[in-house]
Amino acid sequence: MESLLVGFSPSSALVSSGSSCWRNKDLMAGHFPSFYKGLQVSRCKVWNIIDRTTVVKLERYHLKHHIRGAKDRSIYHQKIKIKHLANAASGHPLQSNQPDDYKPKSPLNSVINALDAFYRFSRPHTVIGTALSIVSVALLAVEKVSDISPLFFTGVLEAIAAALMMNIYIVGLNQLSDIEIDKVNKPYLPLASGEYSFKTGVLIVASFSIMSFWLGWIVGSWPLFWALFTSFVLGTAYSINLPLLRWKRFAVAAAMCILAVRAVVVQLAFYLHMQTHVYRRPAVFSKPLIFATAFMSFFSVVIALFKDVPDLEGDKTFGIRTFTVRLGQKRVFWTCISLLEVAYTVAILVGATSPFAWSKLITVLGHSILALILWNRAKSVDIGSKTAITSCYMFIWKLFYAEYLLIPFVR
Repeated sequence: MESLLVGFSPSSALVSSGSSCWRNKDLMAGHFPSFYKGLQVSRCKVWNIIDRTTVVKLERYHLKHHIRGAKDRSIYHQKIKIKHLANAASGHPLQSNQPDDYKPKSPLNSVINALDAFYRFSRPHTVIGTALSIVSVALLAVEKVSDISPLFFTGVLEAIAAALMMNIYIVGLNQLSDIEIDKVNKPYLPLASGEYSFKTGVLIVASFSIMSFWLGWIVGSWPLFWALFTSFVLGTAYSINLPLLRWKRFAVAAAMCILAVRAVVVQLAFYLHMQTHVYRRPAVFSKPLIFATAFMSFFSVVIALFKDVPDLEGDKTFGIRTFTVRLGQKRVFWTCISLLEVAYTVAILVGATSPFAWSKLITVLGHSILALILWNRAKSVDIGSKTAITSCYMFIWKLFYAEYLLIPFVR
């Protein structure tokens, strides 16, 4: 308690007032009547009492604020701890243990934080899937080695740039429409966490949709432009909360939206972009293209079903009637695994009928390995754990990427 009073003047005031009284008494003894001397002594006693009262009040004041400060610091660190636990549960990387108030502010840190927020806003697993699918489908249009030319890379880059902008529009609009749901299901997303305001989200979404259409228009490829337009319409109908829209509320309609974009639009439109616009050849629906469309139809249904398995709590709270809400996590989980195993079996059979030994080897062996890995992973998943289910969902996306690496070898 003494340390709380160091540097303050009440005690010094007490001493000075006491000494002043004694100087007054000496002065009065030589120059004033005795009755006045008694009066001055009484006044000194009064001043001493007042000084003591002041010291006691200041001690109480600083004790009160010391306790309050300790309590506030305790609450602050409790909040930091809770925030870190929430981040860990959501699967988002833990931030530094150093409180934000003590982090050095610099332009570099601001840039890093802004890039991190946009990275999460863009839903990178969908960005990677879109880019890989376009490259893979573009390779289906290659008929000879000389087709791998600057013209090929230009056509691919045009398609990827326009498609990624539209991809960000679609995932961004979904986040704008699901802020309250994401506070439960995905609290690490920028809109749900408050890193982005609603206006910021609207600005990003509008800007990327405009840039996507602008690029598709100046490229002059009708297959590319219609791919963007169809994705825009279906992505908007899936998410936006308007009469007769927000199709994600209905399990079948939601699955059909994802299937139409991921399985049909991506395979056919981007193949036609390369075949008819880049190479100026007539459209030919080859065996690899038909296989890719059929296989990705299975895969798109799986992604449409599986993405809702970790989100059971939030979807049930806000009345989103997904298959997981209606049928339960376990049933939907094993339905997805079964669908993928069937798709891998069909792919193995297709590969076995190939007239090319190298295609047969890569297709059969590659799909056999993926099927085995998926089955072993599925058996080890704790369906009751949201973290485990989310991790498995991201693993499904990795299988999605791997399939696009195998598709060009199907002949």
